[in-house]
Amino acid sequence: MREHPRVATVITRLEGGAGLVALRCALAQHADSWPITLVTGSAGELVRRAERAGLDVVVEPALRKPIVPWWDLVALFRLTALFVRGEFDVVHTHTAKAGAVGRTAARLSAVPRVVHTYHGFPFHRFQSRWLRLCYTAVERLLGRLTDDVLCVGDGVATEAVRLGLAAPERIRAVGVPVSLESPRANTESRRRARRALRIPEDRLVVGAVGRLTYQKAPEDLVDALARLPRTDVCGVWLGAGELRNRIERLARDRLGDRFVFAGQRSDVAELLPALDVFALPSRYEGLPLAVIEAMLCGLPVVATAVNAVPDLVVTGHNGVLVPPRRPDLLAGAISGLLDDPAERARMGGAGNRGVDGERFGIAAVTRELGFVYRGE
Repeated sequence: MREHPRVATVITRLEGGAGLVALRCALAQHADSWPITLVTGSAGELVRRAERAGLDVVVEPALRKPIVPWWDLVALFRLTALFVRGEFDVVHTHTAKAGAVGRTAARLSAVPRVVHTYHGFPFHRFQSRWLRLCYTAVERLLGRLTDDVLCVGDGVATEAVRLGLAAPERIRAVGVPVSLESPRANTESRRRARRALRIPEDRLVVGAVGRLTYQKAPEDLVDALARLPRTDVCGVWLGAGELRNRIERLARDRLGDRFVFAGQRSDVAELLPALDVFALPSRYEGLPLAVIEAMLCGLPVVATAVNAVPDLVVTGHNGVLVPPRRPDLLAGAISGLLDDPAERARMGGAGNRGVDGERFGIAAVTRELGFVYRGE
């Protein structure tokens, strides 16, 4: 295989943490003269960012997240034709629907190497047992079509091996790419971020980053903050999503004006210093990019102990882990940190020092991808 194989990166929607990971890797490899084509089902801010950077982007509207057999067959036909025309050496899929349609199309078009990344799983403990079994069976079949299965975080990789989603020797844990130069929280960066979010200097701020979706459980963060006995605490959510209207109403009813919904932002790293505590209330996750960026910023993290999150957060060291769907325990952990500035500073410093550049630096992650694409 040539030194820089021709790669098609396929993702259902270029958004959220998985979208950022796929885009950052594609942009880094594009800058290193790799011939990369990004294939996604819908346009958006990250697609526009890719196009502005000169990346070859194909928007395929038939590639949709919901299971709709007609559109899925159309997407399969069109992706197969695209892979044949493009003479790709590698197809690398991200997320469940792109993984199913993209891997099948890659094999139908005789692409030499097929790679899939699990940013988490399409099945989780809050689904019915029957649905989990169906999803697991499908993923096992798709695993037979896949040369390398990449899992973001050791927790996700361990679960993939346990479930038999592919042969163990074809599964490997990888990091997610972050900018190691992200701004650290200090007096000046905090002042700028709070000014941008219109949050008073005298407030204590607890914030989260992510899409407002069922997975992220934003209602649990609102519930947790409403349980706190103090009224000088403000919540912040950076991100958009289909639950925004409902969660905004809930926050208004429970917290009045003490919750800021900042929407989708391209300057998240610059806004994180506004926070005193970073919160991740998710029902399920992969290896959350937002947690790593919060740690780089020097923030203590209160998170749910799901999937690969314990790879990052160690209770008593750089944050506190709680079970999912327990806003009472989430509130207790947040309250303890808000009441103890010295402990917040200690945990934030430990988190910052614990981000391994060899695992999470953009250069390190894309170098690892190069080995995978060449079959090394």
